[in-house]
Amino acid sequence: MDYLTTNKQAWNERAKVHFDSSFYDVPSFLAGETTLTEIELAELNDVADKSLLHLQCHFGLDTLSWARRGAKVTGVDLSNTAIDKANELAKQCQISANFVCSDVYSYSADSQHSFDIVFTSFGAICWLPCLTQWAKVIADNLKSGGTFYMAEFHPVQDVLEGYPYFHQSKPDIVTEGSYTDVEDDTPQTMVTWAHSLGEVINALIQAGIRIDSVNEYPYSPYNCFENLIEQQPNQFHSIVKGQSIPLVFSIKGTKT
Repeated sequence: MDYLTTNKQAWNERAKVHFDSSFYDVPSFLAGETTLTEIELAELNDVADKSLLHLQCHFGLDTLSWARRGAKVTGVDLSNTAIDKANELAKQCQISANFVCSDVYSYSADSQHSFDIVFTSFGAICWLPCLTQWAKVIADNLKSGGTFYMAEFHPVQDVLEGYPYFHQSKPDIVTEGSYTDVEDDTPQTMVTWAHSLGEVINALIQAGIRIDSVNEYPYSPYNCFENLIEQQPNQFHSIVKGQSIPLVFSIKGTKT
C-alpha cells in the first residue's frame, strides 16, 4: 500500500468536513480567537518577527494563529484540499502566510529557506514511518541556533486504544471516521505508525537538535478521546485506576 496516496486521499476528505465542524470552530477563529492551546502559548511565547515553519499544518488555523502573534509563517501539509482551505482563510483574514502542499520528507529537498522556528503539534507524527528522516527535515530547515517546538499526544494513550507503544516497521491500517463531531462522516482508510517518547527524543538529538525541555501533561486540551473528564476548562483527563495518565508531551530544542 502506498501510504502517502492513501493518507492524502483520507486527509483531503477530512479537510472538507473538518472545516465546517464545531471541533475546529472556524467562525471563532475568523472572529479573532486563537486556536493555539495554553501549553503551546506558554512554552513558545516569543515568535514576533521570526520566521516559522509549521509542518503538517492541516488547513492552517494554528499557522495563522502564530501569524497573528507576529510570526512570518509557512505551513506545509500533504492535503491539497487543506492547503486550498488555508489559503482561503489567509485571504479572508488578510493575514500574510505561505502555504505549501508537500509531504514532510519531500519539503526539505525543495526548500531554500532557513527558519527561526520549526513547529509541529497534536496528531502529526503518527502519519510518518521514519522519525530519523523527519528530524533531519527539521534540522535542515532550521537556522543555527533556531528553535524546534512540538506538542503532541502522549503515546501512552495509543496503548490504551490498542495500538503499540514502540515503533514497528509494519504500520497500523485502520478504517474509521473522524475525531470531530460531524454528521456526514464517511470512514476513511488511513496508515499510521507508533512512536515512543524515547524514539522521538533520540531522533531529534541525532539530527543535531539539543533538547532544552521535555514536559508531560496529565490532560488533553481537546476532548478527542473516549471517556475523558473535563476537570478544568479545556483540560480533559483520562482516569485509569483513579489516576490521570499522561495525554500530552512537549519538546523544545535548539539546533546546534
